[in-house]
Amino acid sequence: MTTATSIGSELRDLYTEESARIQKEFEATGNGPAALAQRTVLVESIALRLWKEIIAPEETGPKDFALVALGGFGRGWLFPHSDIDLLFLHADAKSELAYKDAIRRFSQELWDLRLKLGPATRTLAECDKFDTSNVEFTISLLDCRYLMGDRDLFHKLHDKVIPKLVMRESQSLVQSLAEVTHNRHAKYGNTVFHLEPNIKEAPGGMRDYNIACWLALISAMDKLNAWPDPNTLLPVSVRRKFEPALDFLMSVRCFLHFRHGRDDNTLSWEAQDEAAARKIGAQESAGVLKAADWMRIYFGHARAIHRTSMQLLEEVPAARSSLYKQFQNWRSRLSNTDFSVVDGLIFLQQPAALQDPQLLLRLFDFMAHHGLKLSTTTEYRVEQVLPSLAATPPKGAELWLYLQVILMEPHAADALRAMHSLHLLTLLLPEFKIIDSLVVRDFYHRFTVDEHSFLAIESLHKARLSQSEWDRRYGQILEELERPELLYLALLLHDLGKGTPAENHVTASLEIAGSCLDRLDLEPADRETVLFLIGSHLDMSATLRRDIFDPETIRGFSEKMGTPERLKMLCLLTYADIKAVNPEALTPWKAENVWQLYIGTSNYLSHHVDQRLHTDVDNENLTRLQTFAPLAGKRLKNFLEGLPTRYLRAYPAEIILQHLEMAEHLEDDPVQLDLKRGRHWYELTLVTRDKPFLFATIAGILAAWGMNIVKSNAFSNAAGTVVDTFYFTDRFRTLELNLPEWERFKRSVSDVLLGRANLERMLQDRMRSEKGTIAKVKVTTQIEFDDQCSATSTLIQIIAQDRPGLLHRVSSRFSHHKCNIEIAIIDTEGQMAIDVFYLTSGGAKLTPEQQKELRSELLEELSGE
Repeated sequence: MTTATSIGSELRDLYTEESARIQKEFEATGNGPAALAQRTVLVESIALRLWKEIIAPEETGPKDFALVALGGFGRGWLFPHSDIDLLFLHADAKSELAYKDAIRRFSQELWDLRLKLGPATRTLAECDKFDTSNVEFTISLLDCRYLMGDRDLFHKLHDKVIPKLVMRESQSLVQSLAEVTHNRHAKYGNTVFHLEPNIKEAPGGMRDYNIACWLALISAMDKLNAWPDPNTLLPVSVRRKFEPALDFLMSVRCFLHFRHGRDDNTLSWEAQDEAAARKIGAQESAGVLKAADWMRIYFGHARAIHRTSMQLLEEVPAARSSLYKQFQNWRSRLSNTDFSVVDGLIFLQQPAALQDPQLLLRLFDFMAHHGLKLSTTTEYRVEQVLPSLAATPPKGAELWLYLQVILMEPHAADALRAMHSLHLLTLLLPEFKIIDSLVVRDFYHRFTVDEHSFLAIESLHKARLSQSEWDRRYGQILEELERPELLYLALLLHDLGKGTPAENHVTASLEIAGSCLDRLDLEPADRETVLFLIGSHLDMSATLRRDIFDPETIRGFSEKMGTPERLKMLCLLTYADIKAVNPEALTPWKAENVWQLYIGTSNYLSHHVDQRLHTDVDNENLTRLQTFAPLAGKRLKNFLEGLPTRYLRAYPAEIILQHLEMAEHLEDDPVQLDLKRGRHWYELTLVTRDKPFLFATIAGILAAWGMNIVKSNAFSNAAGTVVDTFYFTDRFRTLELNLPEWERFKRSVSDVLLGRANLERMLQDRMRSEKGTIAKVKVTTQIEFDDQCSATSTLIQIIAQDRPGLLHRVSSRFSHHKCNIEIAIIDTEGQMAIDVFYLTSGGAKLTPEQQKELRSELLEELSGE
């Protein structure tokens, strides 16, 4: 055995044994900072052993060559699976060439230990150069720490090169940090309050802590031309908040690394449960700690870090571009007798006057109106007056007067977030406390309940200025409202019930909101409107799971609304509520359906002809079709015979004529297919002769190809010609990345329908490839029948765990019972499928016996998974 092999084996054993000991000790104590320090010492000892073996026998040798720790290693923060950043520092190119092979061997030994090494080799002169394409390296130098080698060389880097470099490039460094930070925050929706946050990269994570320290260090070094005292880098008030937050995040990140066995920093629901049970970072908590309560501790620390890092970015002049500075200088003209504006930050003209509650509320109105931020000193003043304000808080008409003004301002959501962060909002509206940083697990909502409410308000304010046509449509309705402040108040309070153990959060929200409205002393009519909106905030979404082209559906929904004003407010609340769920929740399909339901109901309430959805659209289609009648003649009439009127409303004239043409080619090819790609999904249209299991077969083919069906239309005429359209997304981008697959996909559909391919085998292959996927949220299967909502069909609503092939399995059960699908409305919320079908059997509604048998078979089919 060679000496090198012996050392490698010895170091491997040492690293394995010590890593296991560190993990065991962490599991016993939950002390993250201790685990980081121990791993840092362990890696340093291994590096020193290799240095003496490969580079130089003396720790302080050789001359002109030094090993420097950078980044997290330089800070002494080596997490269990984080990278080890090393700088091989040379005095000149001669030293670099002399130790090239030794460095390669040194690095290889560390890689052989399965350490994630991030090596960099630089001369002292190269370290003095600012590379705009590699700003990260210069930033990493701010955390440099001597390990071994030529100590004098390191001191030249640390004491001379870095301060000189920072002074020269401070503006570029800070602007780069600001740009990277803003881009990173945008990736996470610019909010701390994610249900499954990344505790390193998300706003309020460890990266924000590093940003705050780097900004403070660059600013101080720029002034002193030397390294500042680390103990004075941040103000005492900031350090008081940062220290417990840092300890908490260190412990949590250690826990995640050990739990996953890799550098995975996502705080998943399962990890939250385990962290709460083990009280990671919260060992002082008494009794059992629920996951929701543990997450509130996390959000409290994350909020403090995010707030301070953002304040530093705002207050460091170099962080701003010249255009931004010009804009903020213009904003400085907004100063008045109460507030001064400097660089986009609000300062108090007379800080002592903030004891006046009216001035305090005017402060946040000023913020909401102009889109400004509070300076650090102003926030401190607000926190100072809260105890005295708590003794006699404003309430009744006085509070509502100021609150409604804030709600109406264009930047209301940001002002509400600031009030909430400073604990002013919960002082004024104590009911809001129960949803503060509240995590509700449904794998559909992406943000905490309080942040969801702020986002909903923000969505409405942004609608009018949006680039999206759909957003602007809703923005136009907003401008028509007589009392928009009541809508904003309803959005603020609509989910309060989620903070209670009640099964029905809407009922609980009504009860809690009632006490809040009492405190605001709203007029009886205004109170009734707000409670109506809260109590009905799910009704529009529920109605969308019915046939909104059915006059009976519109009539029933119209009776619930009562007035056009309430309809407008509920439409906007629904739009904002869905949009605030997650960035992908309000699909164009949903936005269109909400709009169609609004227009249809509006026309019913006003007794006017529907200009955009119903009669005019139908008349336009019929007129255009009649224009082609001389060419289509009796063929068109025969094709339309027996198709429901909904068919004319669902398709424009051009598409109907395309369907006619496809139907006329059935003699040549019994399966006519058309595949298109839209902006958000693919659209597959099938025209063929009706036969049993047709809908189920198409759904199965799409499932076998890994497609996700988002909606479908199913129609048939009196001659038995079927026109089915499936709208789906391509989960694995098969069609997007492989254009030849389009033809193979269509051929596969045709082959299965004509009996030339085995669908069951295709489905088995797909299910085998996706076996082992565990649902994060368990959805209990629910099946409901309704014979009242349609004059000709039985409605069945199925709520179940979403999974590949679900629609195929459900529709196959329908076919087994000889049920015909008249309408299919497919919807998915997170991992919950909510599918509605209008069924007939033998041209009539399903009998009670058929419903009972179908329910039993569906429950059996969908259970046990």
